[in-house]
Amino acid sequence: MRSGEAVKAKEDVTRLGNWTLASVLNRQLRTRLCTLGLICAPLLLAPALSHSEDWQMQVGAQSRDLGRQVIAFLPNEVWIHAGDSVDFTVATDEPHTVTFLTPNQVRPPFPVGCPGTTATGSAEDGSSCVNSGTLTKGQGYSVTFPTVGDYKLVCLYHQNHTAVIHVLDLSADLPHEHEFYRSEAADMERDMLSSAGHMMDHDMDDSKNDVTAGTGKIVATGGGSDTLSVMRFMHPDKVVHVGDTVEWTNDDPITPHTITFGTEPDNPMPPSANVTMDPDGALHATISSPSDNVHSGFIAAAPQDQIGSPQPPPGTTRFRVTFTQPGVFQYKCMLHDTLGMNGKVTVLP
Repeated sequence: MRSGEAVKAKEDVTRLGNWTLASVLNRQLRTRLCTLGLICAPLLLAPALSHSEDWQMQVGAQSRDLGRQVIAFLPNEVWIHAGDSVDFTVATDEPHTVTFLTPNQVRPPFPVGCPGTTATGSAEDGSSCVNSGTLTKGQGYSVTFPTVGDYKLVCLYHQNHTAVIHVLDLSADLPHEHEFYRSEAADMERDMLSSAGHMMDHDMDDSKNDVTAGTGKIVATGGGSDTLSVMRFMHPDKVVHVGDTVEWTNDDPITPHTITFGTEPDNPMPPSANVTMDPDGALHATISSPSDNVHSGFIAAAPQDQIGSPQPPPGTTRFRVTFTQPGVFQYKCMLHDTLGMNGKVTVLP
């Protein structure tokens, strides 16, 4: 081999970088390398140089009118190799977090985080919490997994919104390719949005002074649990008379809602000071003017009972308002009004 060819062959070796020799070397290059005495054995004897892969996971899905929210990681179970990364992209106007808590860590609320947030591209090996902070539609976050293990993924905004990342040794075969997960995510999105659409066909009698404040259900796979939530007041516009009472009931098993008249409070969780409790545990307020500020606080189902944990009290799922003067009273869920969760009560003399 002429000296120029030898130099060229050595440059080819350098350009191989981290790619596996068996997938890159062509027959002509292998011949030149053998002539130089660099590689003459079969390719099986060549060192397998690894390279990492980026996997994709969608966070949430929604209907065009934003009223149906799929609170899920799509898909919610993937198998990758140590050293690979997972790129998460949020697909909803509803906010989410991408969070890996440490084993036995007490779950914090979303404003607290791990505490705090960690930069995109952080490594998750179970030794410390990794948290994206609040993400909304179109925003992304990447996590790298250097160590073999099984890693539970959660969203701090939503209970029953979990997934698992299985990280295998480089020598192990992965059960699925990228296309499988893309197809599975699309199937899950389609099926769950369709199911949420059926839930909107609520059978509440529109002639009654009752409003359903959202509905939903929990679904699960072997990788984790997901929630379907309808972010709508069903039969939201009511016409009543002075002295009548309207009742809102949250039928969603997980997602909280509020019934808010007037100015939104800084803290959405507690009810306003002018709200009292009825003997059956429902919250109750009286409104006499469209300028009144009345806020239910969170109305939501109690957490699921778990063996070994204290039994929680019943949830506060109902809010009632008695109207003492005529007028048009606009209300909203201050958590989800940007998704279209609004209504009004017209009070006649």
